[in-house]
Amino acid sequence: MLFRSVGVPDLERATPQRLLLNLDIRTDLTLAAASDDLGQTIDYFALTRRLLAFGKGRSWRLIEKLAVDIAELVLTEFQAAAVEVEVRKFIVPETRYVAVRVARSRTGE
Repeated sequence: MLFRSVGVPDLERATPQRLLLNLDIRTDLTLAAASDDLGQTIDYFALTRRLLAFGKGRSWRLIEKLAVDIAELVLTEFQAAAVEVEVRKFIVPETRYVAVRVARSRTGE
């Protein structure tokens, strides 16, 4: 669970909202599986800490932009081969949530 300022109207961005992130990260696990060495894979605890700190004091109008920014962070800072990021927002009372999902890769695909 993450709380960030997201929304098109200024009033909606005035108070951080509860968001849920789902990440599907792709990377070559061959060396990590063979060695059982954390240094050969993505440190998911470090990634989680980074995501919790990411964007504090910042706001986004669209969850689409937030999702793309998170995807770029995972690709550049954690050297993932590809990532899918889903951001769920719980603002619309008539729904469980609204969500967007973006996919990015280091090769641009």
